[in-house]
Amino acid sequence: MPDIIQSVDRALEIMIYLYHAGGETSVTKIAADLGAYKSTVYRTLVTLENRGFVQKNPETERYSLGSRLFVLGKGVENRMGLLETVRPYARKLHDAYGETVNAAILERNPGDVYRNVVVMKEEGGRQVLTAKPHVGSSNECHCSAVGKCLLAFSPDIDLGIYETRPLTARTEHTITSAAVLRSELAKIRERGYAMDHEEWEYGLTCIGAPILDRKGEAVAAISLSGPTSRMLSGDIEERVEAVKRIAREISGNF
Repeated sequence: MPDIIQSVDRALEIMIYLYHAGGETSVTKIAADLGAYKSTVYRTLVTLENRGFVQKNPETERYSLGSRLFVLGKGVENRMGLLETVRPYARKLHDAYGETVNAAILERNPGDVYRNVVVMKEEGGRQVLTAKPHVGSSNECHCSAVGKCLLAFSPDIDLGIYETRPLTARTEHTITSAAVLRSELAKIRERGYAMDHEEWEYGLTCIGAPILDRKGEAVAAISLSGPTSRMLSGDIEERVEAVKRIAREISGNF
């Protein structure tokens, strides 16, 4: 284990916690969920608030992420150039089928399961999904097409984490076995795409493919998703090939 500054590590842990919480959270709950002293969490939050990384609601005395992270995130986004590269291809895929197109990147948190973060979305008025992951949302990789692509094609993936951490079952179709997940990822590497057939949400089917760099490693993943009734209406093979083709075209830029 490299030298770790515990106070910095704790601050980062709290910000990641607030990100996954998705809203305002009390000091007491943060401390309980992280197994930390309430006084330590409070002092860390005050420090982060002073720098704009978190904000406190004076009426509820609860904390959420602050605007400084948005500013820094936009700077990273601009330097990465990923969105500018992917967007015209995503728009082409959306225009062809009228379904939601998402692009996602891998999120690694030491000691935690792998997650995928939605960084771009193309959609129109045709969609009737009951739930739409928004840009910036973070979801566990094992139950989404983009997530499984990222697990299958990213370097240095430690699937051993799934031997000790449960795989959340979002529906009865979700993979909940580490052995089954390993087998599924091997198939994804072989065929070059992933399917999420109501694994993340009932009634929703998604096709995902990896965006690869010159070493064959995932930079991101792109997906086409819609109501199962439409996605499986007879042209599913065509849609699979379209997603794979778009992913290959994008990959040519990296």
